[in-house]
Amino acid sequence: MSLKLPAGLLAAALPFAATAAPESFTVDPYHSFPYFEVVHLNTSVIRGHFEKISGKMTLDAAAKTGTIELSVPTTTLTSGDNDKGSRPRSRDEHLRSPDFFNVAEFPTMSYKGKATKFSGDHPAMVEGELTLLGVTKPVNLTVERWNCGPDPRSQGKRYFCGGNATGSFKRSDFGMKFIVGPVSDEVKLWISLEAFRD
Repeated sequence: MSLKLPAGLLAAALPFAATAAPESFTVDPYHSFPYFEVVHLNTSVIRGHFEKISGKMTLDAAAKTGTIELSVPTTTLTSGDNDKGSRPRSRDEHLRSPDFFNVAEFPTMSYKGKATKFSGDHPAMVEGELTLLGVTKPVNLTVERWNCGPDPRSQGKRYFCGGNATGSFKRSDFGMKFIVGPVSDEVKLWISLEAFRD
């Protein structure tokens, strides 16, 4: 004897995860920044960041999937040293030159990745690729402090997610080989990211 359920009851019996769809988010450029740091002359750590970033991400907490695409204008680089004083150029001018980020020839760097590990409903690891100086190489990010919820600044009318992501790469892998040694080859990267649901 077979038992047939009405279509409506059958649909209701399916797990929510089976019908959930990825949600789309747009990066908030006012609260999202990529930072970097290198070791200078094996002594101090020099830090800098880019003042602009844009991008999109998707997130499906039920299915444990997500994607992210980021674009960064390299001309917005700053390390806090814009005044050359008596020097031929400031540090920021040097970092924008062909010795380092070569912003005239490569005005944009980008990152594309997929969330491959979750901690509960939160993404914990993103495996992706960084494109810098026209070279694309794998760079993975560890996600920290990730939270989603109503944005209190909008009295709960907007929903957003945000957190931090950290990783590292060798700049020589991307062709940035100027004074590797006096300035560390390893670049530590961290991103402060917030994004609003579309």
